[in-house]
Amino acid sequence: MALLKLNICGVRNLCRSSITFSTAINFFYGENGSGKSALLESIFLLGRARSFRTSVIKSIINSDKDQITISGIVARKNGNTFSLGLQLADKKNVIQVNHHGNQKRSDLAYALPIQLIYPKSYQLLDSSSQIRREFLDWGVFNSNDSFLIVWKRFRKALTYRNFLLKKNAPKQLDAWNDELVAYGVELADFREQYLNKLNPVFMSVIQQFFDGDPVELKHFSGWGEAVTFSQALSDDLAKDLRYGFTHSGPHRGDFQVMFDGRLAKNYVSRGQLKLIVISLLLAQVQLIITEGGVPPCVLIDDFAAELDIKNRKKILNYLAHMNCQVFMTAIEMADFGSLNSLQNYKMFHVEHGNVTAV
Repeated sequence: MALLKLNICGVRNLCRSSITFSTAINFFYGENGSGKSALLESIFLLGRARSFRTSVIKSIINSDKDQITISGIVARKNGNTFSLGLQLADKKNVIQVNHHGNQKRSDLAYALPIQLIYPKSYQLLDSSSQIRREFLDWGVFNSNDSFLIVWKRFRKALTYRNFLLKKNAPKQLDAWNDELVAYGVELADFREQYLNKLNPVFMSVIQQFFDGDPVELKHFSGWGEAVTFSQALSDDLAKDLRYGFTHSGPHRGDFQVMFDGRLAKNYVSRGQLKLIVISLLLAQVQLIITEGGVPPCVLIDDFAAELDIKNRKKILNYLAHMNCQVFMTAIEMADFGSLNSLQNYKMFHVEHGNVTAV
């Protein structure tokens, strides 16, 4: 899968643009504020119908426009193409997949999977567990067709159970407890199975960038290892009623990277931590490709940020041999390093919202 062409109108400071990309690696350079990140944001919007920079759609829309319009032509592995379209305004959105309207965000995500690496990605291992659950769920979503249904049903059961807890209505909890346990156990199993598949791929990728102790991914279901989910709900009932929400479950699930039995974030340097995060994100992409899924587009914003020349070269070399499309930004062309070994790439200069092929 590759995004062949992107049409943009109304996104931040970007001028109305129609850009044709390389199916391999695409480089964008320009001064801060020139529109590089907005360009990656536009691709992300087309694949997710949301921004990675803000939750307020109004702040993305150009001051001269009343909505964002983004469309693209995507090539499948068999050579056929299809179109994607998105219109976003302050209180409405319209999504089209291959000219079929009234599509959902999940339809975009299946059609144009996106993996993002940007400065805030490094919070994956040293910030809240919600970020790590989103990482896990994106991976499971792209590898298991049943995941989305199970996830939605679990969220519905959790919402109703929390509503009853706030009303202090314990006698009405039993029906929703059964739903919560059934879908919660399945959801936790999906995540654990996914991490078991991801772990050897991650270990293979990280060896390309990082010399260190044995590494592994450890899953936490969201309730105690010594009890079942059902028993955890029973044990927590008084506490749940007191505070008005469910304390145990996959909505509290997590995973950690362990180095020789210790938490990596407490053991490695900040630079090493960033290489671990990049390895995790690229391992997700590699696993999808290995399993024959739709290869994601990899977006890397501010490539040179806190990565030395040696590691930039290693990452670029690894990306060049992955069977996926890459979009990468930096301030200077020289920040990408030597491109002599690359067979297929395009270079673009971004200035004052204009994107020009070099």
